[in-house]
Amino acid sequence: MLLTISTTATPATDLGFLLHKHPDRVQEFGQSFGTATVFYPESGEGRCTAALLLDVDPIALVRSRGKNSPDFSLSQYVNDRPYAASSLLAVALGDVFRTARAGRCKARPDLPGRPMPLVIGLPALPCRGGPELAARLFEPLGWAVEALAVPLDEGFPEWGDSRYVRLTLTGTVRLADALNHLYVLLPVLDDGKHYWIAPDEVDKLVRAGEGWLYGHPERGLIMRRYLGRRWALARTALARLAELGDETEEQLEPAVDEDAAAGETAADEAAAAEAEAQGDVPEVKPKALNVRRREAVLETLEEIGATSVIDLGCGQGELVGAMLARPRFARVAGMDVSAMALTIAARKLRLDRMPDSKRARLTLFQGALTYTDKRLSGYDAAVLMEVIEHVDPPRLAALERVVFGHARPQHVLVTTPNIEYNPRYEFLTGLRHRDHRFEWTRAEFGAWASRVADNYGYQVTFKPVGDDDPEVGPPTQMGVFTR
Repeated sequence: MLLTISTTATPATDLGFLLHKHPDRVQEFGQSFGTATVFYPESGEGRCTAALLLDVDPIALVRSRGKNSPDFSLSQYVNDRPYAASSLLAVALGDVFRTARAGRCKARPDLPGRPMPLVIGLPALPCRGGPELAARLFEPLGWAVEALAVPLDEGFPEWGDSRYVRLTLTGTVRLADALNHLYVLLPVLDDGKHYWIAPDEVDKLVRAGEGWLYGHPERGLIMRRYLGRRWALARTALARLAELGDETEEQLEPAVDEDAAAGETAADEAAAAEAEAQGDVPEVKPKALNVRRREAVLETLEEIGATSVIDLGCGQGELVGAMLARPRFARVAGMDVSAMALTIAARKLRLDRMPDSKRARLTLFQGALTYTDKRLSGYDAAVLMEVIEHVDPPRLAALERVVFGHARPQHVLVTTPNIEYNPRYEFLTGLRHRDHRFEWTRAEFGAWASRVADNYGYQVTFKPVGDDDPEVGPPTQMGVFTR
């Protein structure tokens, strides 16, 4: 199987620096299933082409592949892997061009950040979905796509097309991005990996998809196919890519890396001060909705004077981490029904390296909001941030009894999407997340909150979260219950 990468950048031989493979050499790299060879069919100042040729050992492949084949009934005797681009080529590409995929170049550190004109050729690519799927996957990433169906037999056109396409991608893209696009999307198009899909595939997908996968219109299909339709892994990947799990909101308003944002804030403040001194009006970057929601909850918790807080449905622990960063919260707890989410939260919070003084303030545990649990009691405030819409309506009464009737904190903060705002999301059809059981209007949320407050001896006030549209209201609505 063959992959070619060509450029007409000036000088085109910069491609050798970026790939870390000298144009005057032929280099071989051993793989568990064969040998990968890198060579340059052409190398000049005006045009340079690098080729990755993968020579597959069919015997080793049959021994290792087994039932992962999409054509298992024949795969032990006949398969296309020595000839057609697939997850084998993606693995070889990931190994041979590892440094290039990371966007590093010691010899020319300025090169990796530059987009360059590229033409990528794949003569034979299995594509379950045909040329149309190839276009749907690559065009949103800035590629001009030429995908030609390969006939089953040119001598017998009446037999129709095979499941293979001849793919050519043309675009001005950073080479690191181009390689990561291929690394993820080749096995997605093939829809059949040659190896067992383990949980570490989530890390590979998140790393390779950083900066482009979360906003891709076919993100769900990409994750499902890349992870072999292992839904638990796909949900974990989605949570990693879109921190709070509100899929549409995170797609439209990407989550913020707060560690990076802290450094950017200082730089932005300095730039703003300089611009103001020169009489310029500095540009203000809008905050993502999930960040504004978290800030609104934290601000409200401080206003009501809470010092002990439990986050019910804490997910990956973003709010828990934000509370731990504020010494005023002397006791912080996070509960979630998902053990996987709690594992990710522990990793993101660096629980194993957390100072003893901070660790003593934190409790993480698994539980369900529809069952009475004494661990939920004893806190000044409880937070249900984007949680209730994930509960089946017939089970809301159980949640109400558990939180408001048994745990009975002094304050309960509830946020939930405002469905009236959904038309403001141009590409949204239906609810904001496939796991949402419902989404309420402001009137519906108000009626529910008022009923719960009356039944359990609370008063409730309402706050908008996000820009409050004069016609449809805010994207998120918050109810603040006080006993």
